[in-house]
Amino acid sequence: MDKLVIDATNAILGRLCSYAAKQSLLGRDVVIVNCENMIISGNRRMIIEEYKTTVYRGGHSLKGPFFIKRSPERLVKRTVRGMLSYKQGRGAAALKRIICYNQTPAEYTSSKKVTFEHKLKGNKMTMKELVKEL
Repeated sequence: MDKLVIDATNAILGRLCSYAAKQSLLGRDVVIVNCENMIISGNRRMIIEEYKTTVYRGGHSLKGPFFIKRSPERLVKRTVRGMLSYKQGRGAAALKRIICYNQTPAEYTSSKKVTFEHKLKGNKMTMKELVKEL
């Protein structure tokens, strides 16, 4: 099928990731660009605290949870993974169809993009700011 290119600038993390997961389950190749400009809504201190506990969580070396990468595109892909049944065949195939980038690569600059721009008035932070705090 065709590729769906999503521009993540000023998009809320959970809403965009659930849409990307659904489109991937339907069989479309999903490309998410500008992941570092994505917004996480909520109290800044709570967001940082939750992600730090996820990143630094210990455990047995063979059972995990293993180290989580601290880059915006990897955090977005992991969020999408949480919305898929990635241990089963259909979910694993859907996860392979999702590609995330921090900026827009040259091959996708001229393609048509789907936008999820939201105007938030309350507390928020971007993925770029979150990664700096981790």
